Order: sequence, then C-alpha cells, then structure tokens
Amino acid sequence: MTRAVLLLAAFVALALVPRAHAQIAEERVVAGLSQTTVSITTGFTGSEIFIYGAIKRDAPVPKTWPLDIIVAVTGPSEPVIVRKKDRKFGIWVNDSGVKVDAAPSLYAVATTGPFRDIISFTDDFKHKVGLEHLVRFIGETDDAAYKAGYPEALVRLRKAEGSYFVLTSGVKVSEETLFETRIALPANLVEGDYRARIFLLRDKSVVDVFESSIEVRKVGLERWIYTMAHEKPALYGVISIAVALAAGWLASTFFRMVFR
Repeated sequence: MTRAVLLLAAFVALALVPRAHAQIAEERVVAGLSQTTVSITTGFTGSEIFIYGAIKRDAPVPKTWPLDIIVAVTGPSEPVIVRKKDRKFGIWVNDSGVKVDAAPSLYAVATTGPFRDIISFTDDFKHKVGLEHLVRFIGETDDAAYKAGYPEALVRLRKAEGSYFVLTSGVKVSEETLFETRIALPANLVEGDYRARIFLLRDKSVVDVFESSIEVRKVGLERWIYTMAHEKPALYGVISIAVALAAGWLASTFFRMVFR
C-alpha cells in the first residue's frame, strides 16, 4: 500500500512539473524593427529605430508575476586603449594606457523598469545583457592601474558622448501583450553588424529572447574615402596631399586677387 502511494505521488509530481514549465514556455516574443539597415552618409547626424512587437501565447496571461521587457542594441565589440592624464615635469600628458580587450561601440538599452529590479544576476550573466559582462578584460594582468578603474572610466566616457545609455521605463507595454520602444542611434556610429535583442522576463527570469541584426554601412563619398584609406593608403595619402596643395593654392590666389 505504501509503495503504491509513493508511486502515485511521484507520478503526480512529474506530471505537474512539466506543466509549470510549459506555462512559461508558451509565451514567445514576436517583434519587428522599423529598419535593419543604417546608411552613414557625409551628412549623417544619427538615426532612430522603432522596435515593436507582441507576446504570443497559447494560454491565458499568467497572473503570478508581472511581465517585463528589456530591449538591448549593441554595436560591434573591439579592443580599446584607455589612457589617463598624469602630471609629469609640470605638464599634463597621457600615460601608456591600459587595453580593454572587448567593449561594444554602442550600448543602448530600454527597459520596463529599473534594470536590476527586473533581471536576476544569473540571467544577466547568462545572456550578457549588462555592461559589466560586455566591457571586459581577457586574460591575466599585473597592471595595478587596470584595477584602478580603467574599464569604468571607459564606460563613463562613452556615456558622456552618448554611445552608452539605458532608458529606464523606455519600453511601453499594453495589456501585457503589445510593446514598443524607440532607440536613438548617435552620429558617431561605426561600421559593422549591430545586435538587437528583446528579452521577455517574469520574476526576474528570462522566458524568451528575440534577436535581430542591424547592418550599419558607409555609403557614397564616405564609403569611397573609407575604402581608399584602408585598402589603398599610399594612393589616399597622395590624393590628400594633392587636395591640400590645391586648396592652399586656390586660397592664396583668391586673397591676392582680392587684396591687390
């Protein structure tokens, strides 16, 4: 009799656990972006991406925990040398600097609430959402200066220039189903493939993730100058000198004619 009761209890427990997980798994993010290609021209002053979507469900809206959303747009990661000004011999000069091995060129995040209140540290670490998981040093270092806050200084500087920002309560949610937000892209974008991710959360846990890419490319004269400088630097240098000489000659000729 006791064995039968234990087997029945085990069966009920196994039956209930999948259902609990199924309720979470039934919610999915369906989203879109107003543009997936950004063209950088000579007069480029920035752009804006409208991100919208809905939560797809096969069951009624769960009432246990509120729904939260994080929208994160990040640019290509690249190594950065961070320098600090030191006073030497009475003048201020840059030190040798410290290399931060990976730092996104852009970090733009919009949320439904305070970042630390809607995502757990475990899920943040797993999905690499927070800046502390994106701006990092790889390998060992004996440089005590690095421990003095160079990565934090990089984050502070990029926040000041508008490349890193978090829009708390920047995502609008309607009836726990529809959502939307706008991400402003600064003028100092670098070329590359940008990553847009949308996280659906309940009780600080990620339920589903939607991901898309944004292609940022130089076009027109900007594209020609960039390609020339990187693929044919010698020719680019000759043309630059010729243009400078021509501009100087034209300017001197103009002033001679005006003030003769």
